[in-house]
Amino acid sequence: MSQEQPNNPLHGVTLATIVERLVKHYGYPELHRRIPVRCFQSNPSIKSSLKFLRRTPWARKKVEDLYLNTRWPA
Repeated sequence: MSQEQPNNPLHGVTLATIVERLVKHYGYPELHRRIPVRCFQSNPSIKSSLKFLRRTPWARKKVEDLYLNTRWPA
């Protein structure tokens, strides 16, 4: 049974979408500056970033927070 999540701004947004949009908006060097993890510095890719973020809750939280606090162009 699925539960409604009306107050969750990330409801329905996949981690892959979050990472792809952040990379497109900031680029890997700026992402690494804002969230200093190796997956954004050493040989970065969407696939390696997703693998790391899925196993590392604190880093995923930082990425999700950055996504929510980013001012996206209209």
